[in-house]
Amino acid sequence: MRLERLTYNKIKVFLTIDDLLDRGLKKDDLWHNAPKVQELFQDMMDEASLELGFEADGPIAVEVFSLQAQGMVVIVTKESSNNPMDDELLDEYIEMQVTLDESEDVFYEFNSLEDLLSLSKRLSSLGMTGGSLYFYNNCYYTLLNEDHLEGFNIENVIAILAEYGNPSTLTTYRVGEYGKLIMSNNAIQQINYYFN
Repeated sequence: MRLERLTYNKIKVFLTIDDLLDRGLKKDDLWHNAPKVQELFQDMMDEASLELGFEADGPIAVEVFSLQAQGMVVIVTKESSNNPMDDELLDEYIEMQVTLDESEDVFYEFNSLEDLLSLSKRLSSLGMTGGSLYFYNNCYYTLLNEDHLEGFNIENVIAILAEYGNPSTLTTYRVGEYGKLIMSNNAIQQINYYFN
C-alpha cells in the first residue's frame, strides 16, 4: 500500500493485487460493502493518519479506480463544513460517498529512458508494436489499451512491464492533461526504430 497526499484534504492510496490478496480480498470484492472491505478502508485510514497526518472524520468522498491486473487507486477527499455546529456532530461518525470506476487500460510509469528502451526491445521481440508514450514530472508513461493487448497474454505483458517500471498511481486523464504526449500510436515500434 502506497499513500500520497494530494492536497490538505485529499489523499491517494495505491493498492496492489498482493495488498488485496494479503487481506483475503479480490478486486471484485471492493464493489461490495463487506466487513473485509470496511476493515481494509479502516487500515488505509489508520496508515494515512500515521504517515500523512490525514484524519478521516466527518463526510468523505471515496473514488476507487480499478487498474487492470495491477490493483486499485483510491482517492479519499475530506469534505469540510462551514457550520461549526456540524463539525461537532461530524466527530462522531464518518459518512462515505463512494464512486467506482474500472479501467481496461494498462498504464505504467518508468523513471528512466533506459528502462523504457529495454522494455520496448523486450515487448517488440514478442511482436507487440502498439501503445502510447507520455512524459510528465520527469517520468515516462506507457499506455496500452485493449486493442494493443489483443492476442497477448495480459498477465505476461504486465509481468514484463513490472520488471522495468511500476503501475502508475496517476490516472491516464491527469497525465494526458498535464503531461506531454510523445507518441500517440505504435510507441513500442517507434522507440525500437529510433533507439534500438
